[in-house]
Amino acid sequence: MSADLWIWTILIITVTGGISVDLFTLRGRVTLRQALTWTVIWTAMGVGFTAVMWGWKGGTPANEYLTGYILERSLSFDNVFVFAVIFAYFAVPPELQTRALMWGVIGALVLRGLFIVIGSELLENFAWMIFVFGGFLVVTGIRLAFSNEETTDPSKNIALRIFRRIVPVSGEYSGNALTVRQAGKLVATPMVAVLLVIATTDLVFAIDSIPAIFAVTDDAFIVFAANAFAVMGLRALYFVLADMMDRFHYLKYGLAAILVIVGLKMITEDILHIDPWVILVVVAVVVGGSMLVSLAVTRRQAERAHDETTV
Repeated sequence: MSADLWIWTILIITVTGGISVDLFTLRGRVTLRQALTWTVIWTAMGVGFTAVMWGWKGGTPANEYLTGYILERSLSFDNVFVFAVIFAYFAVPPELQTRALMWGVIGALVLRGLFIVIGSELLENFAWMIFVFGGFLVVTGIRLAFSNEETTDPSKNIALRIFRRIVPVSGEYSGNALTVRQAGKLVATPMVAVLLVIATTDLVFAIDSIPAIFAVTDDAFIVFAANAFAVMGLRALYFVLADMMDRFHYLKYGLAAILVIVGLKMITEDILHIDPWVILVVVAVVVGGSMLVSLAVTRRQAERAHDETTV
């Protein structure tokens, strides 16, 4: 077996094993302590894979992987916040959210894998596609910066609207069941609608995130590995960040800036080559800075509100 096939096999086994472990460890109601513990574990695995890349391909590919991983991990914050909106809209009980998130993670991996294959083929056969990807990222970043956070409304999801017209849905959940019998007829539970919206959301995020990492590397293995490790810890990350959504008002501006920056990098690659480590530093500083500013502003607002109530 060739070295390349060996490393692909190791990666697939690792991802499959990680999903299996995640499925059996985070079940029912998840405590903040559990979520924090597993977030640290998944992050350590994602960052630790850099050493595997270093030993296998050397410093530059390892740097490309780490940059791609941090980029995709940062963009996954947006997934988390949208998942929280979906669960609130459908009033998904906390004990059922873990299963819905698991299917969301699996769907994200499958869709991203598909888009990686398509993206690699397009870039390999049509050199001008790099300008299409780059322009798409710039436009997406600008739209994100000027978007209204309140416009995220699952009821406007086209797939959900069609589904509700043709499929009868029960009024309440029945555990993890997708269908139940009512008056002798088989009907779908609200969980089916939840999974449908999550799947279409995964599709949108895959379209946004895959072009971004192609700005860092065109190596399909690195692109998939970075995405796989970034997505694997989404469930734990959700339970860490879901209750903190209101504290990260400025995070979307940081993510928007990153999308614009990597888009411009793709467009100007033939004129100005930027090393992956520069992008790594920029991503870390911009995303980390936007989160710190968000926390500082919300803390100041909370202190001001407290002072006004005590006067």
